[in-house]
Amino acid sequence: MVLKEIDSNKFRDMVRVATHRMGRNAEFVNSLNVFPVPDGDTGTNMNLTIESGAKAVAENPSTSVGDLTESLAKGMLMGARGNSGVISSQLFRGIYKATQGMKTLNAQELANAFSNGVATAYKAVMKPVEGTILTVARVAAQEGANKANETDDVEEVMEAIVDGAKKSLKTTPDLLPVLKQVGVVDSGGQGLLFIYEGFLEGILGENFADRYQPDEGEMDEMINAMHHQSVQTQLSTQDIENGYCTEIMVDLTADIPNKKPFNLEEFRNHLSEIGDSLLAVSDDEVAKVHVHTEHPGEVFAYGSQFGQLGKIKIDNMRIQHETIVNDSDEQQESVDFAVIAVASGNGVRKLFESEGVNRIISGGQTMNPSTQDIIDAIKKSGAQKAIVLPNNGNIVMAAKQAAEVSEIPVGIVPTKTISQGLTAMLSFDPDLSVEENVDSMTEDLEAVVSGEVTQANRDTTINDVEVHANDYLGIIDGDIEVDHPDLVTATVNMVEKMLDEDSEIITIMFGRDSNKKQADEVVANLEAKHDDLEFEVHDGGQPVYNFLISVE
Repeated sequence: MVLKEIDSNKFRDMVRVATHRMGRNAEFVNSLNVFPVPDGDTGTNMNLTIESGAKAVAENPSTSVGDLTESLAKGMLMGARGNSGVISSQLFRGIYKATQGMKTLNAQELANAFSNGVATAYKAVMKPVEGTILTVARVAAQEGANKANETDDVEEVMEAIVDGAKKSLKTTPDLLPVLKQVGVVDSGGQGLLFIYEGFLEGILGENFADRYQPDEGEMDEMINAMHHQSVQTQLSTQDIENGYCTEIMVDLTADIPNKKPFNLEEFRNHLSEIGDSLLAVSDDEVAKVHVHTEHPGEVFAYGSQFGQLGKIKIDNMRIQHETIVNDSDEQQESVDFAVIAVASGNGVRKLFESEGVNRIISGGQTMNPSTQDIIDAIKKSGAQKAIVLPNNGNIVMAAKQAAEVSEIPVGIVPTKTISQGLTAMLSFDPDLSVEENVDSMTEDLEAVVSGEVTQANRDTTINDVEVHANDYLGIIDGDIEVDHPDLVTATVNMVEKMLDEDSEIITIMFGRDSNKKQADEVVANLEAKHDDLEFEVHDGGQPVYNFLISVE
């Protein structure tokens, strides 16, 4: 039977199933990130981006596909995180532009929409790179256009789009040498394929609502919403009755002694007696639970009767709440010209504030802020104009997207590291215009060499460096240059590679997983060979990276 058009109900199914499929596979997409460091977040970013779009679609009661594509595009724009998330949002912005005013979509219109999406996404990227999500989107759209010339069946066109995406994804390692060297396909392209496969399943499905279960990503969103409701700044920390946010995943398929049969309703009833803010979902294989309780051990013990515990997590909500209140108190001063920086780690935050940054957006590696997060920070600054320092290459596009929709003039200094951000602040002058500040601050980025030290999470070879899992990596301006099992040795070797005849000042920020003693050892090793260098050591407190180092 030929399906000649997509109506609003069918489109809603497409979006819902695509979001579900992306969420279920987000961790797999994360695993495809090229660098063997614990910051692979492409899948997480794409999942959060399309979830934001799906939420906007769900809230729109319209029966017009054109209205729903507009909601999807706007939701994805505001929720876009990371480069792949931003490119995806632009892809769907183009699809919306091609479908404006259309109540339904026929095969040709569907193919045209995907082609227009590709054109819009390519325009949004200053230097498009083939072998990425862009290539996958382009080839998929071309296959869809070819099929639309042969048939008026939208199902066949969507199948061709999925087939094109699959075919193109396989070629990405041939187009990007770094993918071939590591032996993976492009992570963003893989994420897009999951979304397109979800669209096709949405077209083919008859009653997905009956079979639908919230996935882990949606569970996380529900948890975040619940925290937003319960942890408010006006609430006293002492008022929190159940102080430990406790999460477990139970593998219901595991064979354990004295295993009890699982019943979700009974499970919920029991846990509701030992805590509040309860969320529990399950399918035939896994149960995921979130609950606020004073007794996390009881949650673990109860869950372990039904299977093997997988992921477990406990957060002290009283400490979290005190931090939120303190942060809120710290960032209430309004200024005419604001500088907003993305950073994580209390020490790093204080360094930015000491250099004149007015507002900090918590984030960086593994937690890229969305376009909406950056827009919110701009609004909360109360300023008439602003500069944003993304301080991460994967946040620059989201920052630029936020600047485009901001109601005040906003300039983006494309800082890719914390060190670049701190250096750029040295040139900020509130008496100059936004454009003049962007020019002068950007010009200074060339004066600093940025180094990062973190621990490898898998074996691989990249940039001709043989990487071993759990070794320490020295990353210089985005390239892995050093691998060594000893932290101090890896750091010293990395700094040696960062030096040149003009080097004068070395700034070292030790992170959450290192300490001042180790930083002092690095300094002592370097001073023994370079008595002309000056050293500064700070407690950055940053996650993921043992050391952040700048050489100027």
